[in-house]
Amino acid sequence: MTNIDTLSIATIRSLVIDMINKANSGHPGMAVGSAPILYTLYKYHMNTTSSNGSWINRDRFSLASGHASSLLYAILHLSGYNITMKDLKNFRQLNSPTPGHPEHWLTHGVDTASGPLGQGVPCAIGMALTEKILSSRFNKEDITLIDHYTYALCGDGDIQEGVTLEAASLAGLWGLGKLIVLYDSNGITLDGPLKNAYNANTKALFEAMHWQVLNVEDGNNIDEINTAIIEGKKNTEQPTLIIVNTVIGQGSVNEGTHKVHGAPLGKADGKRAKLSYDFDYPEFTIPEEVYEDFNQTCIKNGKSKYLEWVQTENEYRSKYPEDYKVFIDGVNNEPVNIDFSELEKKYVPGFQDATRNSSNEILNVIAKQVPMYFSGSSDLASSTKTMIHGSGLLSKDDFTARNIAFGIREFGMFSIMNGMVLHKGLRISGGGFLVFSDYGKAALRMAGLSSLPIILPFSHDSIAVGEDGPTHQPVEQINTLRMIPNFVCFRPADAKELMGCWEWAINSVYTPTAICLTRQNVPVLENTDPKQVGRGAYIVSKEKEKLDVIIIATGSEVALAIEAQKILFQKHKIDARVVSMPSMELFGSQVYRYQQSILPNSCDKRVSLEMGHTGLMYKYIGRNGLAIGVNSFGQAAPAKVVMSKYGFNVEDIVVRIRNYM
Repeated sequence: MTNIDTLSIATIRSLVIDMINKANSGHPGMAVGSAPILYTLYKYHMNTTSSNGSWINRDRFSLASGHASSLLYAILHLSGYNITMKDLKNFRQLNSPTPGHPEHWLTHGVDTASGPLGQGVPCAIGMALTEKILSSRFNKEDITLIDHYTYALCGDGDIQEGVTLEAASLAGLWGLGKLIVLYDSNGITLDGPLKNAYNANTKALFEAMHWQVLNVEDGNNIDEINTAIIEGKKNTEQPTLIIVNTVIGQGSVNEGTHKVHGAPLGKADGKRAKLSYDFDYPEFTIPEEVYEDFNQTCIKNGKSKYLEWVQTENEYRSKYPEDYKVFIDGVNNEPVNIDFSELEKKYVPGFQDATRNSSNEILNVIAKQVPMYFSGSSDLASSTKTMIHGSGLLSKDDFTARNIAFGIREFGMFSIMNGMVLHKGLRISGGGFLVFSDYGKAALRMAGLSSLPIILPFSHDSIAVGEDGPTHQPVEQINTLRMIPNFVCFRPADAKELMGCWEWAINSVYTPTAICLTRQNVPVLENTDPKQVGRGAYIVSKEKEKLDVIIIATGSEVALAIEAQKILFQKHKIDARVVSMPSMELFGSQVYRYQQSILPNSCDKRVSLEMGHTGLMYKYIGRNGLAIGVNSFGQAAPAKVVMSKYGFNVEDIVVRIRNYM
């Protein structure tokens, strides 16, 4: 360890203390303790460059313990990224590119948003998996186009979160040898010593999941850290966990305790800590030799690696133009016009099937036309119908297969998918039962926050699940998905609308999409229109003469609404308009004029029809509207019996609307 190493690490630690003290907010403990780890990683290993932060073959880094963000910002500033000293002084302030937890869309050089403990390692696993997929698909014997590492820094909290273990077991199964996770093991969490809540043998646990596990006794010894990373890189058959033993809040009077986890050190204790690092400079001082240290190592090496790759890319484009087009279209997420002509001939009135079955036909048409589209499932592929035909199952021995078995790990699946999309280069969908979306809701929220266009075909979308009963019958789930900002939830009426949902989803650039699918058969209707799906709602069956009432229906209930419409007019002279609303969120984003053309203020008699919780429907039916739904848990019985029990048959619907009128 050289003098410049000692000075650089002291500078980073002092900068972290100053940032948090000035903000009077932050988490100095891990940021100070992990400084030698991140310094070693960026100085000696990270192939990145600030001149092109989106370089597809750059090494990726996930700060799983996002509360240590001050450390990452300090490192990125020194590495030449667009984070100024002013930005560091504005840590955790409004509109600053240095927020309390990393946000990749906001801060130059940040590869993933993080903060919710547990999701950072699975996200890194998704990135590493995508690197392996792309390198397997595009690398040639004479040209290596994709070849990079993925790193993560996690803490004791991440190791405790179940989602980390869900994903880690898959990383071991897949043999992701270019994934290295650095574990800051300081034995402290927010409430106190780790031993109060965790006493597992982490080394044995990860080894049992087929990881290589290395140990660094002294977290201040960068030679030891460097040697461990080099050793991790040598193992191309297993992911590597490097356990680095550190002292939380080193140098503070409260070092080694939970008191330094999430509170500023303050002026006096901050000064004390800095002096323990032999750093006696004014606040926010970075000696010139520290800048030069990064210029001659991290910045220079990263730029050189990038320029070498540009030459490789040009050579690849020249030698393999067809493969390069597939590659770059995937990287740029180019829009695609899906040819559904064969299915359009099939999906006509008279045809009926469960939309989960139609979804499988549609995604297979997409798979033929979008070569970098992959499909996965949480051990439910046979029920959710997510298999790409003619392709095998992705495994350690075959990363070109396009079906991914995520196992019974919804949270892990969604988090890994987020990392896959963040990496760029492919499109990914992952299926499951709608009711089990709850298991991974935190990752779906991160997908919306991070603008990650993952696709989620959720089957068994209502009480029509039937015999499996209320544990498997979703009631509130669709509304909780609808309430996630920057998230689109579709519930298509039939196979025709479903084509529109899938085309919208496969072309989404910034928005995750859930597509809710039936287990029971539904008929293809006369006037459903896939081209209208993107508007969120449209008139699927007009009133005959005068508009007495509007029935807003979603999914399989659209057919029921049209049946009720006919009887209401023929027998009771009530003239109804039926509106199909495949996406409440997309309709809410339409211009006022279009919304009025579908739901005019002149008609205040409105009915909603959906086999789920009615809470959000009042936005469109008003306080005096009639919401026909399911505001309780379902029951175990055959689907038709359950639907009838809750009033979802044409006779009961007609009676309720007559009484309402």
